[in-house]
Amino acid sequence: MGFAVTGAVFAFLSVALGAFGAHALKDRLSPDMLSVFHTGDQYQMYHALALIAVGILLRMGIGGRAMHISGWLFAVGVVLFSGSLYALSTTGVKALGAITPLGGLCFLAGWVFFVIALA
Repeated sequence: MGFAVTGAVFAFLSVALGAFGAHALKDRLSPDMLSVFHTGDQYQMYHALALIAVGILLRMGIGGRAMHISGWLFAVGVVLFSGSLYALSTTGVKALGAITPLGGLCFLAGWVFFVIALA
């Protein structure tokens, strides 16, 4: 599955999870935990769109290896960052918050490689 398709799937899931959070979880989570869930959803959508851009640029022959690395980092970042925030907010297991910064580092590194690919 290419990066654009992965991004589109992540975007679909972001919309579905956002609706789930807004409707099904609003009365079940504290406002703080609902905010944590929402943060995961926002970053998932941002990086879903970034993955779509990566896929399009690669199909145009732009970016090469650095663009591929960027795409992988964005995808892993979504799983680690957003996934850990979804799990933390719905389970209350604070230890899951330790995973979140690893996803954030993947996002940051992904943007560095994106810039390198375009430079």
